[in-house]
Amino acid sequence: MRNTNNHSSEEDQRKKESTIASLDSRFNQTLRNVQGLLKGRSIPGKILLTRRLDPPDEPSSQERSPEYIRSFSENDAGSSDRMAKEVEEEVQSTGKSNNNTNVNKLKTSNLDVENISKEVQKSTMGARATDSARVMKFTKVLSGTTIILEKLRELAWSGIPDYMRPGAWRLLLGYAPPNSDRREGVLRRKRLEYLDCVSQYYDIPDTERSDDEINMLRQIAVDCPRTVPDVSFFQQLQVQKSLERILYTWAIRHPASGYVQGINDLVTPFLVVFLSEHLEGGVDNWSISDLSPEKISNMEADCYWCLSKLLDGMQDHYTFAQPGIQRLVFKLKELVRRIDEPVSRHMEEQGLEFLQFAFRWFNCLLIREIPFHLVSRLWDTYLAEGDALPDFLVYIFASFLLTIRFRSLISKNW
Repeated sequence: MRNTNNHSSEEDQRKKESTIASLDSRFNQTLRNVQGLLKGRSIPGKILLTRRLDPPDEPSSQERSPEYIRSFSENDAGSSDRMAKEVEEEVQSTGKSNNNTNVNKLKTSNLDVENISKEVQKSTMGARATDSARVMKFTKVLSGTTIILEKLRELAWSGIPDYMRPGAWRLLLGYAPPNSDRREGVLRRKRLEYLDCVSQYYDIPDTERSDDEINMLRQIAVDCPRTVPDVSFFQQLQVQKSLERILYTWAIRHPASGYVQGINDLVTPFLVVFLSEHLEGGVDNWSISDLSPEKISNMEADCYWCLSKLLDGMQDHYTFAQPGIQRLVFKLKELVRRIDEPVSRHMEEQGLEFLQFAFRWFNCLLIREIPFHLVSRLWDTYLAEGDALPDFLVYIFASFLLTIRFRSLISKNW
């Protein structure tokens, strides 16, 4: 009986690992689709997404710089017709499979499962072969006396090794200085400054707050327990208190916007990444109470300053009426219309407005739309984009939307 239970447990674990590998593979495929879209940021012609079975960490895609990826060549423009034919042929051939018997469908399905399993195995082997090379590249860049940020951005776009992510994010956001001799002193000073802000603005009685500040603190207190509800770590009261302190202090220091729902989500990647320097294992097994007050304070300070740096380039996303987001939603609508007119027309016919779904995408930077374990990887690419992030979001959201649309088209023909 015990052997049966063990076998069942092992089978469940294999299924879980297979599901995660499939999610990771699809996520990396979407990022590669974004790379294809970025070749045509000026939209010089029809741009199509094609599916590829490359390993997620293919060396050639990692070693290209963002600048190289975005260059649009005449060959790319000339291949759009060929790409269209390939897509049409794939759809037509898939549609013809409907005429096959159920037995043939079952055989094909089994073959597909086997092929996917082989692809995952190949992907894993390829990832292992490239991991050490990537770590060496990051180590070389990060160990310099003065960090060359462009080289770091180039590497970070394709993902940062987990244990290097906290330091890399601080550098990419400009929170930590590139000069290693100054870094420790700057971080110490900024962390003390955050403590002073908490003491001045948060650790005071309500009698010293205005009515607006009291209402804002209450709204933050309501939103914190709702933040990433499917990850148990964020249900810990001490975690929610840290989140509350960061958000309220940021809001008081940024009166032009104050607190806006959605900003609470933006703190979570920073919180998890900076806590990973002190806690081991999976996020669901973490307990923030295991840390000293000093480590918690330093983590909060790092989250606060990195959130500030991130939102410095997107302030009008969270001011009254959120005009920055409205503008990006319009750009997304225009981009989709130009690269996939049929899906754009279909949405218009159904009366579906982009604002109805894309507003939340821009407001929360997709945190609520993808599995949380993928968020840090996505944010590696976000932060590597630097000041170009707002425009980049338009392209990555278009890729997500059209990737979903393409799969839907294939499944319907099947």
